[in-house]
Amino acid sequence: MKTRNLAALLLASASLAACAAGPDDVAPVAPPAAEAPFIGAQSPEIAANAPDDTWWRLYDDPVLNGLVQDALAANTDVRVAVARIARARANLRGSRSDALPQTALNGTGTYGRVPESQVLPGFERERRTVDGEFAVSYELDLFGRVRRGIEASRADYAAAQEDADAVRVTVVADTVRAYVDATSAAGQLAVARHTVDLLDRSVRITNARFEHGLNQKLDVIRVTQLREQQAAAIPTLLATRDAALFRLATLTGRTPQDLPAQVRERTTTPDVGQPIPVGDGRTLLARRPDVKAAERRLAADTARIGVATADLYPKITLGASVGTTALGDTGVFGAGPLRWLIGPLISWAFPNQEAIRARIGGAKADAQADLATFDGTVLRALEETETALSAYRNALLRKDRLASARDAAERAAKVSLARQRRGQIDALALLDAQRTLAQSDADYALATRDVAFAQVDLFRALGGTWQDRPMVPNPAGEQL
Repeated sequence: MKTRNLAALLLASASLAACAAGPDDVAPVAPPAAEAPFIGAQSPEIAANAPDDTWWRLYDDPVLNGLVQDALAANTDVRVAVARIARARANLRGSRSDALPQTALNGTGTYGRVPESQVLPGFERERRTVDGEFAVSYELDLFGRVRRGIEASRADYAAAQEDADAVRVTVVADTVRAYVDATSAAGQLAVARHTVDLLDRSVRITNARFEHGLNQKLDVIRVTQLREQQAAAIPTLLATRDAALFRLATLTGRTPQDLPAQVRERTTTPDVGQPIPVGDGRTLLARRPDVKAAERRLAADTARIGVATADLYPKITLGASVGTTALGDTGVFGAGPLRWLIGPLISWAFPNQEAIRARIGGAKADAQADLATFDGTVLRALEETETALSAYRNALLRKDRLASARDAAERAAKVSLARQRRGQIDALALLDAQRTLAQSDADYALATRDVAFAQVDLFRALGGTWQDRPMVPNPAGEQL
């Protein structure tokens, strides 16, 4: 009879096991307009095809490629993110273990002496006792508490992976930006030094004309002042380049002394030189790690509603144990009689369930906050991308205009120098032309840097994912 009752209980448990408390995870849906083509994509500098995950290779710069690979392998922020993945994986393994039978092996050994008044005739006052027991228990997950816990841990693990990808996107963008900053500063240094060389020539010519009575002393002072002003920009550019190089060293996991010499020697600002592929809104939301991480966190907290809700119902655990107690010098499994125990354990927080309902309310509030976070992350991703597209397009326009202005200033400076030699204009007019050329050169160098910065910002906004993520230690070797 008892056997039939136990079988009926197991059968009923199995039929109920298909149920799980709490809501099922439903992926949030972005607004339809979020998947449309970008407003700023209507430009010849932009391509509609899907972005490349390894976008830095579009620069076709072997030195830059090596720096990015070093950053992905050795950057400290990436290592922290990978460690957090390992922690989330360990938590998932712990949650999965709750679905397995729990076992325990207990053993005790005692040696003692009892009062003479408590000793029965024929027994010794001093005795040894050895006790051993093996116990096993298994929770019947009738209402999905364990399963929802596994779902939550699995979603947390996925979110940790997406967080790590977001860190990689940032680290790669920061590495490319620092490289651009270093090479751009080197390029600006070359421009500044060339300008100083030209002004040195003007100083010599003006001095020669002054000695022949063709210029005033004031003309020499003004040209010398302009030359010193341009020379004063060189230390600032040197400091900017050094700061960028030191930042590159940190990003790639090096000390400043260990940065390769070839990086210090680069003076050409990298440029994609082709239309940048950006895809559309649908592609963006599928690529952005922060959007995917927000969706996974919503899934995790939705599952935790089920974990909290399951506590409203009885928790049934099947348990069994077998053991023996040996007295004296006999072996623990040799002489003492065996004892065993089997049966269910039912625990139920009833009728006062207010604390449980409070936890359910808190879990629902967390899920609502996650949904709002997801919506905000989607909107922010679109904002950042459209802003980056606009900034890139206008940075290119500005560079083109400054290139024309620089060419005109260069022609004007050459004409002014020739006319000044023939005595057709005074030194002040030549000085003004040289000052304009120096400023045009500096503005164009900055515009070239700004275009490269805008490219990096656009690539950062487009996000990215790593299909072949770096390996995370997995001691158990399980498939997650």
